[in-house]
Amino acid sequence: MTSVVVFDYGFGNVRSMVRALANLGLDVTLTSDYRAALEADGLVVPGVGAFAACMRGLKEVSGDRVVYDRLRAGRPVLGVCVGQQIMFEKGLERGQEAAGLGLIGGSVDLLDADVVPHMGWNTVEAPADSVLLDGVANERFYFVHSYAAMGVRSADLSAMQIDFGDAPERVTWCEYGRSRFVAAYERGPLSATQFHPEKSAEAGARLLKNWVATF
Repeated sequence: MTSVVVFDYGFGNVRSMVRALANLGLDVTLTSDYRAALEADGLVVPGVGAFAACMRGLKEVSGDRVVYDRLRAGRPVLGVCVGQQIMFEKGLERGQEAAGLGLIGGSVDLLDADVVPHMGWNTVEAPADSVLLDGVANERFYFVHSYAAMGVRSADLSAMQIDFGDAPERVTWCEYGRSRFVAAYERGPLSATQFHPEKSAEAGARLLKNWVATF
């Protein structure tokens, strides 16, 4: 049976994600154990709350190390919500800058909108060759966030000894208020979504199936 670990580092809405994955017939484990997270077929890194706090919590249980080690080995990782944000180089929150995992070039900033947080259903703009969004590119997904990445640039992964080779970078976008932000990201074994697939009904279930099919 296909195994997935939902990484438990104290900063995620983990129960709904575990349930959504279990509903797909997967062997799902909620743990912060390094070896279990490294060896599972897939790893989900959730995230709720402040960017800097999530990074601290992740590092305290060697979550940064397990993400890097999995990606070096070409093993799938899916970041969700703040779990996507911390894949970027840095986050700016409450006037303070915090370093992220540096896997995606760019920064996470406050949304420019009259009402923040962005909470509810929204459509996304996916590239034609998106693997995650295959079959659901025109569907709505559920968002809850105040911060997001407004752009993507190439990140230098050489210091991490990660090489995605010629894997294409696929970026899905969303608009809210005056912001156009990264709604999903795909490159090789690294996938991430700003929205919550586990709360996005049938479209979210299809996205998770698409991700699992990459194992």
